[in-house]
Amino acid sequence: MSKPITKISAHLDHYRFGKHRFEHWYVDNQVYFITARCRNRYPAFDNESAKAIFWDRFDHYTREAHFKPWVVSLMDNHYHLLGYNSSADALRVMMQRLHGSIAKLTNDVLAEQASTGGGHFSGRLNPHGRLKPFWRDTRGREFFDGCLRDTKQCRLAYRYVLTQCRRHGVCDRHEDYPHTRVVVDLERGIKRAIELAAFMPEIPYPRYFRERDGR
Repeated sequence: MSKPITKISAHLDHYRFGKHRFEHWYVDNQVYFITARCRNRYPAFDNESAKAIFWDRFDHYTREAHFKPWVVSLMDNHYHLLGYNSSADALRVMMQRLHGSIAKLTNDVLAEQASTGGGHFSGRLNPHGRLKPFWRDTRGREFFDGCLRDTKQCRLAYRYVLTQCRRHGVCDRHEDYPHTRVVVDLERGIKRAIELAAFMPEIPYPRYFRERDGR
């Protein structure tokens, strides 16, 4: 039996040039892959103060929403997350509050840096030294969310998040990068997801690996 899915699009017109527009899917009891990037690839998280803001708000809002992270990686201009979501309504609120608070507090850091001539102040920031909008990928999406279909896709996504530091030339081992966090072992997570029927095998899923924007 298919799970109830709440689909949210930024556009009233769900089709453009004959193609279906991107939608956020909010689903109870589901393993999710979520990723978001700073607009224009701006390195808003290239300092420890900004990274600390991200982790503080991330821990707060995932805990509030009862979202269980499995593995998370934060780079200088984007993050990737794999985890288990119990409530569709809670996830929607979590993403709004998480992104809103991180954007506001990180922009405060950027503005302070810009006022003293530090940081990466350039034409990519507004005259007040702030990145607005803060979250955007090349397709104009604030974030990408994917409901994982099966264990194969889950393993691929887990490895993809785990190896971000190597992919971006930071270091070879995720254990040496403090901003990749492993919360739940992959095999343990998969076993529990199967017990809960937290995958979505009944729906084809063409978008995950085709829409990663080259990250």
